[in-house]
Amino acid sequence: MTGPTELARRFGTPSYVYDLDRVAAARDDLFAALPDGVEVFYAAKANPHPELLRELRSGGCRAEISSVGELDAALRAGFPGDRILYTGPGKTGEELTEALTRGVRLFSTESPGDLRRVGRTALELGLTADCLIRVNNATGAAATSIRMTGVPSQFGFDSETLPGLAAELRDVPGTRIAGLHFFPLSNAKDEASLIAEFRHTLATAAALQDALGITFRLVDIGGGFAAPYAVQGERPVYGGLRDALAEALDEHFPGWRAGAPRIACESGRYLVADSGTLVTSVVNVKDSRDTRYLVLDAGINTFGGMSGLGRILPVSVEPHESVGTDGTPASLAGPLCTPGDLLGRNVPLSETAPGDLLTVPNAGAYGPTASLLMFLGRPAPAEIVVRGAGLVSVSRIEHTRTYEHGQAL
Repeated sequence: MTGPTELARRFGTPSYVYDLDRVAAARDDLFAALPDGVEVFYAAKANPHPELLRELRSGGCRAEISSVGELDAALRAGFPGDRILYTGPGKTGEELTEALTRGVRLFSTESPGDLRRVGRTALELGLTADCLIRVNNATGAAATSIRMTGVPSQFGFDSETLPGLAAELRDVPGTRIAGLHFFPLSNAKDEASLIAEFRHTLATAAALQDALGITFRLVDIGGGFAAPYAVQGERPVYGGLRDALAEALDEHFPGWRAGAPRIACESGRYLVADSGTLVTSVVNVKDSRDTRYLVLDAGINTFGGMSGLGRILPVSVEPHESVGTDGTPASLAGPLCTPGDLLGRNVPLSETAPGDLLTVPNAGAYGPTASLLMFLGRPAPAEIVVRGAGLVSVSRIEHTRTYEHGQAL
């Protein structure tokens, strides 16, 4: 098979190379780690590339989206509207109209106002929307992970207030409460933490079903599946999750095996991270006082979407061919006119010259569309998709400005 650096030489840098065989392997590993019948939503924000979306759909995943742009990508990839969950705290009436018109019927709602907005839009179209109540749980079980709940947040109903809202939630015209949506943590540190959090979530969900007096048809227990991001490492395979999760489901929702309720998980990074490699060229080598800089053609406009969350530095890079790794550490600077354009500090690379190629591993998630893509007007990276030894597609995101002339103000 032609490797990422060879493809990058052919199609230019910076470029991402996505391997669909790796996407399929991650998808199959995740389904194998879950009890039979548990559904998987792919969080399209991780990577909305149409080829990756199609690969995940073909293996049984549903789509979780939070914009009309992601809706368009999911529909073009072949997801029917009834296989899509629309989420997010800022759903406008216009967005909801488009989603409902194009067949979406399942929405995660974050507040009473969000639920009412979904209902009003559905009523205007003569429809009824199935709604999940997203829960901002007051407590959690995993001691070591990135926590997503338990603090004031724009995401979800605070769990302690939900029982008092039962009558209001059941009586919103245009909606039907389908169940609950959780997302308590991201990137669990280990399998024990992941299992503990799922058990805690299921106990909370069962208690809320009793408190709300609603028989749930769907409970989305979220994700937390780990994967290395822009560093060396292997995606974990969860050997004990399947039995542990089935045991917890039997305890709290004994009808789940018959689909009462249906159970779902969601994942983004786990499904696509290790499918991607970023290839970048060294443009210049500069020494400034006691620091060596490698200036690359990839910066935060190419691979910087998570930098604001502190999840970029440090990245791992691998040299190609003769570039050594035993010399003066270097900072990896991008091409942008801002001192914030750094992808790494103190990276051990020596004997590096302009034209050398470097690769960033595990870069299939949160790449171009999660970056400062339009900053300074630089072109987007090429995105190269392969399967086995075959080239599937080469594409590049293009931005255009639309004008409206000659209209009176």
